[in-house]
Order: sequence, then structure tokens, then C-alpha cells
Amino acid sequence: MRKWLIMMLTVVMFGGLLAGCGGSGGSGAEGSSSGKVQLTFWGDWGGEGQKQFETMVDAFNKSQDRIEVKYVLQQDMVTKFLTAATSGGAPDILFWDRWRTSLYAPKNVLRPIDEYMTRDGLNEGDFYEESLKELTHNGKLYGLPLTVDARALFYNKKMFADAGLEPPTNWNELEQAAKALTVWNGSKLEVAGFSMGDPGLFNMYLQQAGGQMMTEDGKTNFNNDQGRQVLAFWQRLLNEHKVYKIGFEEGLGEGTDAFVTGKVAMLYTGPWMMSTYNKYGQDLDYGIVPPPSGPNGGQGSVMGGFGLVIPQGSKHPEEAWEFIKWWTANKDNALLWAKTSLNMPGFKPALEDPFFTEDPLWKPFTETLEFAKTRPTHPGYSVMEENAVIPNLELFMQNKQSLDDTLNKAQEQGDKLLADNAVVE
Repeated sequence: MRKWLIMMLTVVMFGGLLAGCGGSGGSGAEGSSSGKVQLTFWGDWGGEGQKQFETMVDAFNKSQDRIEVKYVLQQDMVTKFLTAATSGGAPDILFWDRWRTSLYAPKNVLRPIDEYMTRDGLNEGDFYEESLKELTHNGKLYGLPLTVDARALFYNKKMFADAGLEPPTNWNELEQAAKALTVWNGSKLEVAGFSMGDPGLFNMYLQQAGGQMMTEDGKTNFNNDQGRQVLAFWQRLLNEHKVYKIGFEEGLGEGTDAFVTGKVAMLYTGPWMMSTYNKYGQDLDYGIVPPPSGPNGGQGSVMGGFGLVIPQGSKHPEEAWEFIKWWTANKDNALLWAKTSLNMPGFKPALEDPFFTEDPLWKPFTETLEFAKTRPTHPGYSVMEENAVIPNLELFMQNKQSLDDTLNKAQEQGDKLLADNAVVE
């Protein structure tokens, strides 16, 4: 027993190093003098995130006497996982960014869970359909959602009150509020009415305009009226009303948050920022509303989040499933996770708890999640967005490229990248 404890302490101290060698993969009950099945859970959250994971692991370990889970922090986790998957050292449970599913499920490194879902009578309706869609490939479900999130509009309540404004509900109101709240001192921007530093939000605006990023047959779908409406809106905000200056937030100094310090009146962000604002923004009085609708009433936000999956190489898939089910498909445990991490759990019944329903800062997110959409599950989507759409949008926002050239080039480059990455090898 003493030898085993020393070994486990060594893993705690050097887990990131040793696990990458494959030795900590699916270590099973054979090496355990406790008689419990030993499961290894890989994740790449360190610091506070690691403490949050370990809280859940400890709660599970204490809830029964058959299985013992150990969290192992991994750097460059996906690369190490792919190496471990071919060397017999895969972990039993993996913390999983859901959008990766369409890229890695075809590599046969993840285990489908449909059989477990049916056998144990789990209801897919208890989870957001979009989050399950993101964990599905070729009709097979590969995990359950651990967290869900979406962007909503954060606004400075004092600035709005001083200006006699109500939080915006549509693009026109957003435009007018941003214009009214912007402060220039000669050629220097003092307060940006609206943060526009993230061109990666194009997908969200496109949804609000009634569009979508891709067609059903796997091609780009933004070089159209909806895409032009988005860029024309951005153009007015940036060039006509000058509510923002590209690079403004980066120029405020290292560690300076523009919203906390009152340099930005409105911005799109997610629930992950609330703990930061609450901790560091002692003088910040902020509110949150769902994303304003587009010119024809369209609603849109992008759902993100993580899941838990079972690697194909897990030596104990049944026990791994017990852990995943305990954490993600039980209201009390999902709520413990929410209160521990301040993340929104993927299990919808947990979001009906007063912890969420009676807090006005959570309500806008639960409302937004009802219409938020995940990114397309095409294996080449992330490559297309990162290498074709965003670079062209950056040129547009810097006034280095016209609206039409931006959409034309993004379409041409994007369609090529989608075609080149349509088949996963």
C-alpha cells in the first residue's frame, strides 16, 4: 500500500510529464491493492480549473467504493492523446472540446456511447440538441456535454443610466447606443461605445442577419445578402460612427481589461467572464442581455462548450461511462459542478435550479442557449474560418479591403479549404 501511495504522489507531482509517455493511460485494477478499478482522466485545465475538476473527482470517488478516478493534467493534450491511442496508453476519460469530434471520430480513437445511453435509459432531451449534435458523427454519439456557453451582450449599467438609454434589443438600438456612448478626445478614443475587436464573431452576426456559414452540401454560404448586411453594419459602426478603433483594447496596457476599467461600454462575451468581472470590477455595475436581433428579427449566438468522452483505447469503458453519467446526467452532480466552476452545465434540468433561475445575470444566457447554434460539424470548418474568413475580415476592418472583395476572397479561399479537408485521414 505504501509503495502504491508513493507512486501516486509521484504522478501528482509529475503528472503532465509522465502521462505524456503513455504510462499513466488506462491503469487498471490489476495494480491496485485497494481492489478498486483505477481510471485515468485526462484534461488540460490547470490552476483553478484543475481544482474544480478535482472537486468533482473527489465527490465521485466518495460516492461509491468500486471505482477510483485520478485527474491528470496534460499540456498539448490532443497530440499526446493521439500518440497514446496508438501505443496502448490511452486514458479512460478525456475532457473534450466538442467541435473536435467531427475531426477525430473518423480516426477511430473515440468510443460511441449510444449503447450505454439506450441501456441506461438516458433522455437526449435533457441535453441541448446543438451540444449533442456537436458530439455526433455519422449518426453515432461520442460523449455527453459537460458545459454549454454562448455569447451575450454585457453593458455598463451606469453609462446607460447616465445617457438615459435602455439595453439594446436589435441592431438599430445597438448602433444608436454605441454611437451615444463613444467618447473621443480629439484624435484619441477615450471610451469605445462597443467592442469590435473580434472578427471571429462573424458567424453570430450572420445568424442574426438570417444566414448561416455553410450550405448543406459543404460549401461556404456567406457571400450573399446576409453577409453583406453584416459587413455593412460593421462598416457603419467602425467608419461612420467610429464607435471603436481596431487595436484599442490591446493599447490600454498589459493586464488592463477595457470593460472593467470603463473604457468599453458594451461587448459580446460569455459566462466565463462573470467571475473575473465580479472579482476585479469592484466599481463595475454591469448587466447582460441576449444578443440583439438582426434587421429582420433574426436571433443568433454561437454555442460552445466541452464534453466528456471515452477513448477507444480505454481499458475500462464501463466504469468510465459510470463516471461520465454520474457527472453529466445527474441534476445534483451537474449543479455541484456549476456552483464549483461557475460554468453552465450541459444537463438542462440543472439549469432549472434557483441558482440559475433567480440570478438575473444567468437568465440572459439560458435564454440565449435556446436559440444558439454550434459551429458546423464539417471537419474543415475550423480551418476555413481561421485561414480564410478571419484574415479577410481583419483586412476589411482595417480598411485595407472592400466589402465585396472581402466576401469574394473569403468564399474562394474558404471553399478550397473545405474541399481539401472534407475527408479526414
